[in-house]
Amino acid sequence: MSERAVVDVTDLPNHAFGSRSVMWWSTVGIMAIEGTVFLIAIASYFYLQGNEQDWPPGHTPLPSHFWGTINVFVLLVSLFPNQVVKKAAENLDLAKVRRWILIADAFAVLFVIVRGLEYAHLNVSWDDNAYGSVTWTLLSFHTLHLVTDLIDSLVLTSLVFTRHGKDPRRLVDVAENAFYWYFVVITWLPIYAVLYWAPRLL
Repeated sequence: MSERAVVDVTDLPNHAFGSRSVMWWSTVGIMAIEGTVFLIAIASYFYLQGNEQDWPPGHTPLPSHFWGTINVFVLLVSLFPNQVVKKAAENLDLAKVRRWILIADAFAVLFVIVRGLEYAHLNVSWDDNAYGSVTWTLLSFHTLHLVTDLIDSLVLTSLVFTRHGKDPRRLVDVAENAFYWYFVVITWLPIYAVLYWAPRLL
């Protein structure tokens, strides 16, 4: 009777960070899909612009870029606490995660508040014309990602302040959520340029 070689894996950890984690690959896959949706929406914007003699069409006023620009700075500054949280989670430093995740959450909440002011200063309704529809669609796509990530962050924040925070797998979740925040930031930059500067420069 032949013997089969076996390996005892009972001592292996039940968590991993980065590309060794299934969660990391899931996050990358989600970003690839959602990034494609953003590209299609931006392409639709320029397609509609190419079919209009004036952009915005008619006497539609240009959107105010003040609040959108504020949000660019909010997001760029948010990268610092986000990176601190990510590294602390990877180092299994729960105390540091607990301190800095609250700061990272505060930046996300601030961004959502300023986003509300952005909507109020687009100077066009979603149903006024094609320009209004695609403008609201682009901004709303990004807002959806922002709000869902904020909700995820708040859930993780509540977990790390309970006994679940001591589970390394929850810290993997925190690290991957911080990783996804980079996607939220990066995607806002081209959308900001399209919404606020393309009508002025093109």
